[in-house]
Amino acid sequence: MKELVTERLILRAWKPKDSKDLYEYARNELVGPSAGWPPHKNEDESKEIIDMFIKDEDTYAIVLKSENKVIGGIGLHDRKPDDTIADLRQREIGYVLNPKYWGRKIVPEAVNELIRYSFTELELDLIWCGHFDFNSNSKRVVEKCGFRYKFTKNENLKLLENKEVTTLYYCIYKSEF
Repeated sequence: MKELVTERLILRAWKPKDSKDLYEYARNELVGPSAGWPPHKNEDESKEIIDMFIKDEDTYAIVLKSENKVIGGIGLHDRKPDDTIADLRQREIGYVLNPKYWGRKIVPEAVNELIRYSFTELELDLIWCGHFDFNSNSKRVVEKCGFRYKFTKNENLKLLENKEVTTLYYCIYKSEF
């Protein structure tokens, strides 16, 4: 994974030593369920998730330069929410942030950098971003970053005991970038 740098952030591959920082926010009830996964029970669980991130190579650690600390994660996942345009080169962005850092425009900064990288270097045609209907913070990020609403889907979240949710999907095409 190529390291990406913005004014305040470094987006980089996860490292095993990041488990303490991940667990700090992943155990919080405000974080995981809003992204579709249960809070982490202990730091060992966070270590297992980091191992998965390292293997899959599609999720960046968000490092706040001023603190040299992992404060969130942002993924560029190989998902195609709309089967009718499956032939396009596309990915889906997903993100989480330590609640201690909410309200500082950190996620829009990370998302905008990932959009830039995706269109200019990966040469994608389209990027998706979705949020659950109850997640107003993610909705604001999606709108700030220029994504346009496309459709709504009802889904069951396996990781949350098949909880039924409504997901709103947005996208941005390279031509709109």
